[in-house]
Amino acid sequence: MRHGVAGYKLNRTKSARIALRRNLIKQLFTHERIQTTEAKAAAIRGEAEHILTIARNCANGTTVEKVNARRLVTSKLGDDRMTKRIFDELAPRYATRNGGYTRVMKLGPRHGDAAEMVVLELVQE
Repeated sequence: MRHGVAGYKLNRTKSARIALRRNLIKQLFTHERIQTTEAKAAAIRGEAEHILTIARNCANGTTVEKVNARRLVTSKLGDDRMTKRIFDELAPRYATRNGGYTRVMKLGPRHGDAAEMVVLELVQE
């Protein structure tokens, strides 16, 4: 039984799922737009928005709260350079926005295996 078990398995082991999620989120924040399958986009969308919310909310916190927020985001992404970009460039862009930082646009099926493809992108403020 899967009572209370959240998330998508994506037909991968736990370590491969974590690596896939980290890489897709880092690519989203680097390029601000990625093309992927609908299932993968659904799997990372919530976590990406949560990371941006953490970065946006720590802007008017104390020094300890800012350090803790940076450590939390770095632990989720495993990359300190990406954390710097999120806090310095992306978070101020969404300072007045209350959520909804990403957009999913459907592209249709992929030719090889008919998987539903989407474009996941950060909205422009």
